[in-house]
Amino acid sequence: MSNILKFEGYNYLRQRLILATLSGKPVRIEKIRSDDENPGLREFEIKFLNLLEKVTNGSVIEISYTGTSVLYRPGAIEGGRIQHDCGTDRSISYYLEPMIALAPFSKKPFVLILEGITTDHVDPSVDIIRTVLLPQLKRYGVDQNLELKITKRGAPPLGGGEVVFSCVPIRQLKPVQFTEEGRIKRVRGIAYCTRVSPQTANRLMYTKEQKVESRSPGFALSLVAESNTDVLLSAEKAAEPGQTPEDVGLMAAKLLLSEIRKGGCVDTTSQWLNILLMILAPEDVISFKIQPDTSNDTILMTCMGIGYVNHNKKTT
Repeated sequence: MSNILKFEGYNYLRQRLILATLSGKPVRIEKIRSDDENPGLREFEIKFLNLLEKVTNGSVIEISYTGTSVLYRPGAIEGGRIQHDCGTDRSISYYLEPMIALAPFSKKPFVLILEGITTDHVDPSVDIIRTVLLPQLKRYGVDQNLELKITKRGAPPLGGGEVVFSCVPIRQLKPVQFTEEGRIKRVRGIAYCTRVSPQTANRLMYTKEQKVESRSPGFALSLVAESNTDVLLSAEKAAEPGQTPEDVGLMAAKLLLSEIRKGGCVDTTSQWLNILLMILAPEDVISFKIQPDTSNDTILMTCMGIGYVNHNKKTT
């Protein structure tokens, strides 16, 4: 039992489980909301554990009777064609984001079909994952048949959406050097509305419009600013009760301007993935350090990767 890593609390639950899977090290997470009126794992966290079990082979998950403790012994990342109902407590992106980090290192190509909510005001939308997060993977050499199809839209509270994530595994990542911010050359966006007036999308913004079926009414706006050095900065806003399309459009625009003002080559949504991929990349750059750049109020992060190798993938 001494080689089991131990953590406390529900924070960073997904990250701890994903890192355990990549490293092959078992973890025990205790005191999960132990002081809460409703202690233990939530339904969406259990659903995430179920998905993790589906995409791996040989994983062992033990949840205590009270739900306040979970022991996870990771198996091999298997991949394959997997269908999973994400429920309606959290959006599809809550489940999809961590899978993006595992998919490049699986044994079989990932074809992951996820059902549930496609956009809410808690997690990044599937649009941002498709237009911003996946291009980050391509920089590291994960670019063969990498795709996210949004086949159905689903707004809260009833959902009804569906996405298909496809990724072919690779043996090893490529090192990346990406420090030129460039200048913003265009802003693109997706305005979507379900079970509301078709004019809603026009009121959000004059942009690409998607009118699709959903079990619940809803509308949202996702924006992406692109620089002349291929930097992608994103922001989005989904409607909450009482908000008009004009409210949502204005908030999304302000959030995007805030991201642009922060500067850098990676936006808030993509930072976690880039840092993780840097750690897993080959030993081709200098040792890990964080260096503030006072000239533009950004931070330069450099890292010597551990040279993580997917042994399921043969060399060619």
